[in-house]
Amino acid sequence: MTVASSPRKVAILNHSEAYAGARPVWRKKAEFFHREDENYLRFLIPKGMRVLEIGCGTGDTLAGLKPSFGVGVDFSPAMVDQARKLHPGLTFLVGDAEDPEMIASLPGPFDFVVVLDTIGSLDDCQAFFEQLHPLCSRETRLVVGYFSHLWMPMLKLSEFVGWRMPHPPQNVLSPSDIRALANLASFDAVKTEQRMIVPVPLFGIGRLINRFISILPGFRWFALRHYVVCRSLLNSDDMLRSATVVIPARNERGNIEAAIQRIPQFCEDIEIIFIEGHSKDGTFEEMERVRAAYPDKDIKTMVQPGKGKADAVFTAYDVARGDVLMILDADLTMPPEQLPKFWNAIQSGKGEFINGSRLIYPLADDAMRFLNLIANKIFSYLFSWLLNQRYTDTLCGTKVMRRADYYRLREGKAYFGDFDPFGDFDLIFGASKLNLKSVDLPIRYAARSYGETQISRFRHGVMLLKMVVFAFFKIKAI
Repeated sequence: MTVASSPRKVAILNHSEAYAGARPVWRKKAEFFHREDENYLRFLIPKGMRVLEIGCGTGDTLAGLKPSFGVGVDFSPAMVDQARKLHPGLTFLVGDAEDPEMIASLPGPFDFVVVLDTIGSLDDCQAFFEQLHPLCSRETRLVVGYFSHLWMPMLKLSEFVGWRMPHPPQNVLSPSDIRALANLASFDAVKTEQRMIVPVPLFGIGRLINRFISILPGFRWFALRHYVVCRSLLNSDDMLRSATVVIPARNERGNIEAAIQRIPQFCEDIEIIFIEGHSKDGTFEEMERVRAAYPDKDIKTMVQPGKGKADAVFTAYDVARGDVLMILDADLTMPPEQLPKFWNAIQSGKGEFINGSRLIYPLADDAMRFLNLIANKIFSYLFSWLLNQRYTDTLCGTKVMRRADYYRLREGKAYFGDFDPFGDFDLIFGASKLNLKSVDLPIRYAARSYGETQISRFRHGVMLLKMVVFAFFKIKAI
């Protein structure tokens, strides 16, 4: 049932009804803008998801996302009638986005709830957000798209000359405003993006400008579109009970028993998987000895089939049984005693991808070479920009996530391919693509007491630069 509880909403409804028949014509005029808009939405929302769009208009954007189950809601009966004719494979309902009974009747939960520009027509944005929680699971992401009001004079001019469909007065909301309103309603902003400086083809170079220029620092503040991706804090607890600590080791014989002795009992059920990387110092034999010496602990030993840390970590992850997956480097430069902090961060729901950071607290003497430190600082800035989440240290070996999220990450791994021998960026990029809430957790980084580093600063540094370029094209310039 349509609810129009205020004179403003009655005016907006009448406007939508009046323009519903001409909507396809206006959309055709703004075809380039909508193509650019949907291009980024398709990056955020993979095809085959359960998607709800609130304020769907004639349903073209929802159809463009190719959902496995798509529901569109609009309070204009004429718009919904058009949507049903244009996209018969989707479900379209007439209803007011601010009607709690209508929202409660929707067949959730959904993988994504999409609100594009509708946020500008609402009477109470906070109350609207609050009623969306029953439609969400822990994995659900709310995607809010809106326009920058720096563009208002140009948009009004476009309406005056007939390039853009006329719009009634809209709420003035910056990305910060949307994040604040969502936070008041117990939605946590995961990431914010601003893009699209040119909403017209501009003789064929509009796509290039939007792809490569609009996302750059400085330029992005002049972008027309901004997007905020949020998660429901009321659905963040999925009863985590167990953890698997994966310890990849190559030539780390002297650290194996110390790892077992130093890992605290931070949750009721801990599985420890040692995975050995073709060592020459008897590391695997030491793993076997330690496993037999500590029968009270659930210790498993493996030999990785291939080469590199990524191969070791993902081989172990594939057979791990814990609700939460943790990496502990066998050099023990990340003290095992700090693992409870990672468990608490993910078990509490404060984060979904917990990334250790060695670069907040002062480093122990000889813990990190000077050039390595400089490179890590540079990469942290680059990846914070690329991923729209703060990363102070991308190369810390300790990273923590849910096993369920790893399975989702693994299913989408083909998007990035096998480019990372370390595994750090496989996990970071994958977590970003899943729109997981990333949290940097500072650790006290220590100097190793046994063995030598496996990292070649120059050869691997060049490899990391290649990853930055790769990520730019896969995550930012899309």
